[in-house]
Amino acid sequence: MLRRARIVPVLVGVAIPLAAQAIGLGAGASSSSQDVPAAMELPAYLAAARDPASGTEFTRITRPGPLGGGIVCREAYCSHRYSSSQAWNADASLLVLANGCNGLCFLDGQTYEPLFRRARATECEWHPVDPDLMICVGGQSVSTWAPRANREEPLFYSTDYLKLQFGPYKGNPSLDGHRIAVRAKRKDGALVVFAFDLATRKKFPDIDLSQLPGTNNACTISPLGGNILCLQSTEGGIDQAYVFTVDGALTQRWTEHHRPGHGDLTVDSDGSEVYVGISKSDPDQYQIIKRRLSDGRVTSLMPYGEGQHVSLRAIRRPGWIIVSYAGDPAVVFRHPGWAPYAREVIALRLDGSGEVRRIAQTHNVPFDYWSETHASPSPDASQVIWSSNWGNPGGPVLEFVSRLEWPAETGVGPVGEARR
Repeated sequence: MLRRARIVPVLVGVAIPLAAQAIGLGAGASSSSQDVPAAMELPAYLAAARDPASGTEFTRITRPGPLGGGIVCREAYCSHRYSSSQAWNADASLLVLANGCNGLCFLDGQTYEPLFRRARATECEWHPVDPDLMICVGGQSVSTWAPRANREEPLFYSTDYLKLQFGPYKGNPSLDGHRIAVRAKRKDGALVVFAFDLATRKKFPDIDLSQLPGTNNACTISPLGGNILCLQSTEGGIDQAYVFTVDGALTQRWTEHHRPGHGDLTVDSDGSEVYVGISKSDPDQYQIIKRRLSDGRVTSLMPYGEGQHVSLRAIRRPGWIIVSYAGDPAVVFRHPGWAPYAREVIALRLDGSGEVRRIAQTHNVPFDYWSETHASPSPDASQVIWSSNWGNPGGPVLEFVSRLEWPAETGVGPVGEARR
C-alpha cells in the first residue's frame, strides 16, 4: 500500500522512494521543507532558473509575439502538442511547438533558439528512430517528411479513404517507427481504423469502429506494433477503451470510465504492453494506474490525487513515467491520504514501488484546456517540457523546459529491451 509522501527537496539526479519520503528519509530530506510552494517570480525568456523544491534547472522558452526564424507565438498560448506527443526528435536536436504558433515551429532542442517554421495541413509526429523525419497523415495519404529540408516522401495513397488521421492527435508510431494506426472515413461512409507498416508499405485490414459503442476519440498503434488501442466516448459520458490486434480481432473491452484515461502506452519490464494513466472509476478512482493490454490486469502506481496527464515519451528511459499534477497545494496539504503533489511535474517509477523524482513546481492555476501542463519528456528523459500560466488565470500560457540528470542504471536499454 502506498502511503502519502511528505514533500521534501530532492537533489538533482537522486530519486527517493515514496516510503522513504513519508518518514522524512532520503537525499535532501529536511524537517523545514514546505508542502505549499512559495510564489516565484516569472523567469525571463531564455533565462535559466532553478526550482527550489527539486533543485532542477529550468528555462522559459516562449513569449508572446515574434521569437525569430519566422516563428510567432499567440498572446494566449504557445506550446507543444500534448503529453503523449513527442516534442523532441529522436536525438533531441529539434523541438517542435504545435499549439498557438504560426505553423509547426521548430526550436533548437538544446538551446531553444528559434530556428524555422513550416506550414502543414496534415498531422505530423516525430519518427522515433530517425531524427531527420516526421511521420505525417492527412487527406488520403501517409508520408514521411524531413522538416529541415522540407522534403516529403509519400508512402500510402488511396482513393478508397478520406480524412486520414494520425489518431487523431493521440497517435504514436511503434517504437521501431515501422507501424502506425490510421483512422479514416471509408468511401462507403464507415469510420474505420487500420494499421499501416511504413517499412513494407503494407496496409492491414479495416477495423469498423461502428461496432463499438459511442463515438471514437482516437486510436493508436501499440509500442510493439501488434495491437491497436481505441478510445470511445459513450452517450452516457463514459470513456472506454478497446484493444484489437492489427488483424482486427477484439481482445479487450475496458468499459469502466477512464480506467485509465489521459495516458500513454509503453512496454513494461516483463515485456508486456501497458496503458498508463489516471483512473476515474472504482476501485482505484483518481489513482495513477497501469493496465496490461493482453489481459486488462490493473496495477496502482500512486494513491488518490489530482494527476491530470501521463506521458511515456521517454522511450529511451524505460521504467519511468512523467505525471502532470493539477490541484491546489494548500488543499493537498490538508489531506494526508492523498498523493502529495499539486501543480507539479514528477517522474514516477513504473514498477509500483512508488519511487518518485520531483521535476518542477508549475505555478499553474486552472483556466482552460490550453493552460493545462501536459508535461512531456525528451526520448532520453534528460529534458521535460511543460506549460504554465504562472499563476495568472487567463494570462499567457508559456512553455518551460526542465533539465534532468540521471544516475547510471544497469540493465537499462530502449523500452522493451534489456541489456545483458
